[in-house]
Amino acid sequence: MNSDYQRIAEAIDYINTNVQQQPSLKDIAGAINLSPFHFQRIFSRWAGVTPKKYLQILTVNRAKRLLAQSKPLLDVSENVGLSSSSRLYDHFVQLEAMTPGEYKTGGAKITIQHSIEPSPFGDIFIAATPRGICRLSFLTDSNKNHQIGDLQKDWPGAQIENSSSEIMKNAQSLLSGKQNVKGPLSLHVTGTNFQIAVWRALLQIDPAAINSYSQVATAVGRPKASRAVGTAIGSNPVAFFIPCHRVLQQNGKIGGYLWGETRKHAIHAWESARYS
Repeated sequence: MNSDYQRIAEAIDYINTNVQQQPSLKDIAGAINLSPFHFQRIFSRWAGVTPKKYLQILTVNRAKRLLAQSKPLLDVSENVGLSSSSRLYDHFVQLEAMTPGEYKTGGAKITIQHSIEPSPFGDIFIAATPRGICRLSFLTDSNKNHQIGDLQKDWPGAQIENSSSEIMKNAQSLLSGKQNVKGPLSLHVTGTNFQIAVWRALLQIDPAAINSYSQVATAVGRPKASRAVGTAIGSNPVAFFIPCHRVLQQNGKIGGYLWGETRKHAIHAWESARYS
């Protein structure tokens, strides 16, 4: 795992635990055994903001204001075609669902390449079909040995090989905030009609903006289905690019996250620093 991210994660956990006390730079640095100067330099280089600014980003009151100001999502019931897309980091992320024929055969005759790559938020498992990224997971101690098996469950008929493709390199560059991104990023996912609708709705949330589960439910035409929306969000196969981290609880709290609440805080702060 990226050593800078590990230190940042420890600092974020400390800030989260002590946010009511508004810890000083010295307090936070001391908690992770760094000098204040060294810690501020690492944190600012990684997050793009100072620890003090991050404390402001973290507050529930700020989240509530963002929720109150958030724009209604596009009515995705009018955008269920495979050509639906949205802006992300000045590039297009295009989401395509597995076709009925691919679903019936479990992805037979499709080759899926996979590899483990570094990212600003720790190592990732990334996999792609010729049509796009089909899985991106942040690796944790509990999931790192299950990635290939989970991939095979979703694509049982596909041929799976350990190698990297241009699509995967493009995704890794975009995730890392690099400038050498080549064209649009395509996602090729499998899910129920409801899951696909929810994931398309998430793509309409601008970077550094947030929505509540109820707002997403309204966007997919199921205003009373917040719990089902939460389940669909938790089933998101492509971390970060299908931005489930941009959905918070109505009360402004961070809420759960498949890859850990600390990482959700980190991604939210990272985006807020760059796009607010």
